[in-house]
Amino acid sequence: MTATSPYPAEDRPADQTWSRRLGFVTAVVMVLTFTQFWQMPLVGPNGDPDASNLIRSLFFPAYAMAVALFAARPWSALTTAVRSPLIWLLIGLVFASTAWSIDPSTTERRAIALLFTTLAALVLASRFEWPDLLEVLATAFAVVTVCSYLLGLLVPSYGRMAAGSEFPGAWRGVYIEKNGLGDSMTMAFITLCATAVLNPRRRRLWIGFAAAAIGLVLLSTSKTSLVTLVIGSACLSFVWLVKRGPAFAIAATFVAVTGLLALGLGIVFASDAFFALLGKDATLTGRTVIWSSVLRLIHERPWTGYGYAAIWTDESGWGPLAWIVKWSHFRAHHAHNSWLETWLALGYPGLVLWAAVVILTWGLAVFAVYRRPGGYFALPFLVFYSLTMLTESVAFIYNDLYWVIFAAMAFKLAAPDRREGAEDDDPVRP
Repeated sequence: MTATSPYPAEDRPADQTWSRRLGFVTAVVMVLTFTQFWQMPLVGPNGDPDASNLIRSLFFPAYAMAVALFAARPWSALTTAVRSPLIWLLIGLVFASTAWSIDPSTTERRAIALLFTTLAALVLASRFEWPDLLEVLATAFAVVTVCSYLLGLLVPSYGRMAAGSEFPGAWRGVYIEKNGLGDSMTMAFITLCATAVLNPRRRRLWIGFAAAAIGLVLLSTSKTSLVTLVIGSACLSFVWLVKRGPAFAIAATFVAVTGLLALGLGIVFASDAFFALLGKDATLTGRTVIWSSVLRLIHERPWTGYGYAAIWTDESGWGPLAWIVKWSHFRAHHAHNSWLETWLALGYPGLVLWAAVVILTWGLAVFAVYRRPGGYFALPFLVFYSLTMLTESVAFIYNDLYWVIFAAMAFKLAAPDRREGAEDDDPVRP
């Protein structure tokens, strides 16, 4: 598969075509870096990527690529950036938290990493229109999918969980844990399906990779990932129906609202069945114990928090992490909830700012479903991301693909489509 733009090369001068190709390839490599698919093969299935200086250093090329893409079209990036002030206020608060962080040097270093990670998202949103942006993400996910199959089939000691683990034989592909593969392939499936819709000339290719992603979700045996994949499929179907025309849009909206209400009632009144469907107990595999410990710490510093990304690597033995370990009897590596993680790090101001970013992005995503081609991707991904935030810390995490995709989507939704009548260019609209 060649890394080219989805638009006809013959319609542009040769130098512009090569510029677009180079930009596309650079963006794909940058996104691949943030997938972190290369970490486990480097440190081994039992290694600790967080303890490796090499792993941290290998993100620097991605930062350099982000800077290069920004320098190539700075005005476009700046005009996109100013349309999302809440994200930059949040980044500013992250840097400000250095002043009250329990580990200022760590917070400062990771705040800089977050800034470059956000810059990567910005250049993706400003440089590429929706079809191109999705093909960048889809190409990266296709590489991860192929590598995961190769490891699982040819090097099972790396690509599958070990015999002595809790889930022996479950596939983990290029990731340390099987749930990492399941979550990644759920994101891949959503991205690949949306890419197939907006790039009809390569639709069969992307649908084939989407099917391969489903296979890896099944091989990972992650029930949570399987449930979110089904929900993502339902969201994709909803957007497709809305794009059929006004009558379909009204009917689909009614069915969606009714279904959400029924789901909410089912979770409230039949929570045991819901937990069983996810393969978890009422503690969500010990997460509620961690949440309780985190809340006890939050109540000590509710307004400022403890500083961005400052707690979970503190091995002093007397800091906040030591208390979490004491209370929960478990060595957690994050709060397992994005809202609590934000509150713990940045206090009430950070929590309010993050809530504002999420609410605004949700509003723009819903609008896009009815008016813009980006709705094919924005709503399914945002549903997946919002559900993941309930049990994992994925909100503005440095060097993380979740944040790259969310921030790129938020930037893109806040900016107008550059092509006039982009909503009428929808390849599946009658």
